[in-house]
Amino acid sequence: MKNIFCTALCLLMALCLYAQDTYAEYEQKVYVSSQGDSLKYRLLRPETEKPGEKYPLVLFLHGAGERGNDNQKQLVHGGQMWLNPVNRAEHPAFVLFPQCPTEDYWAYLSRPKSFVPGEMPQSQEATPIFSTLMQLLDTYLAMPQVDKDRIYVMGLSMGGMGTFDLAIRYPEVFAAAVPICGTVNPERLSAAKDVKFRIYHGDADNIVPVEGSRQAYKALKAAGADVKYIEFPGVNHGSWTPAFNDLELMDWLFSQKKK
Repeated sequence: MKNIFCTALCLLMALCLYAQDTYAEYEQKVYVSSQGDSLKYRLLRPETEKPGEKYPLVLFLHGAGERGNDNQKQLVHGGQMWLNPVNRAEHPAFVLFPQCPTEDYWAYLSRPKSFVPGEMPQSQEATPIFSTLMQLLDTYLAMPQVDKDRIYVMGLSMGGMGTFDLAIRYPEVFAAAVPICGTVNPERLSAAKDVKFRIYHGDADNIVPVEGSRQAYKALKAAGADVKYIEFPGVNHGSWTPAFNDLELMDWLFSQKKK
């Protein structure tokens, strides 16, 4: 019995170590804003930084289920995509994965009462978490090795909503945005007409209605934006999985530059 217990304990420890090492290449960081607010995040650097070369930066916003303070859960969806050796070799970049605290919501002070696009908030101040996040981003924009013409934001679900919000608020910063299964009030999107969009959603989504992305696409097209919309038939809320498997995504993203 003792041997069985010891074996089980060893296996558990091995699994824990494996889980800890899965994202070991992402540096663990904590940023403290000028207001004293802290934000935990993970950073993946280009595999090889060449002197004098500039690299794009990707800001990735996780969904509501990955909120917390462990500075790891935010990597569950999307973290492995950036560790793919082909992606790292062909598209070296700085990748930021901030973690939203459990009690917060990226773009809104609380979870919206309805995800129907016309009922989403139309105007409000930037949330405290986004104010801190943009201060963090400014520290990277000040780095000479970051290409300020190739700053990208992408996110899923709550992070997809945050992706829309940041592109609307800071169109001068982001060259491209990739909202996945997100939603936004379409009346706001004309402010983001100079940002290039690639939008993903599953048509069977029973959490964030697909109409959010459909109306966002129509509003951006009407505003003259460069936008592509990919809808997955029969896919529920987890449309990030087929989105991450889109073979065109990486090449498209890293070819975008600010106008």
